[in-house]
Amino acid sequence: MSNMLSLFDEFFNRFYEEEGEEDNFRAMAIDIVEHDKDFEILANLPGFKKDDVKISIHDNQLMIEANSNVTKEETKGTVYRCERYSGSYRRNLLLPENVEVSKISAKMEDGVLKVIIPKKEPSPKKEITIE
Repeated sequence: MSNMLSLFDEFFNRFYEEEGEEDNFRAMAIDIVEHDKDFEILANLPGFKKDDVKISIHDNQLMIEANSNVTKEETKGTVYRCERYSGSYRRNLLLPENVEVSKISAKMEDGVLKVIIPKKEPSPKKEITIE
């Protein structure tokens, strides 16, 4: 059991590597939760609409991108402080081998992106006859 936990720690630690700063992307903060039948990824994206977010899979990696274009022109008058981030967030996550890539789903609700990654059903035990 502890070996499995250390494998999961190693696996999930890869998720938290900062990336993309040199490409003008920020790495979004995420939570990864494992359930019996799936993994759940939660990302807080306040102010984003679902049309601002793109999710893709390539080479067994899940990529989440979110683009925001907050501009000073949105308000009339003198802007004294502009702290809202305007730009892009991106996060690449290496998927484990035991997931159903074709069944991944996502929804956006109240500024929280929720991605569900179903696990594959474990193969039944098979006895091999020795000849």
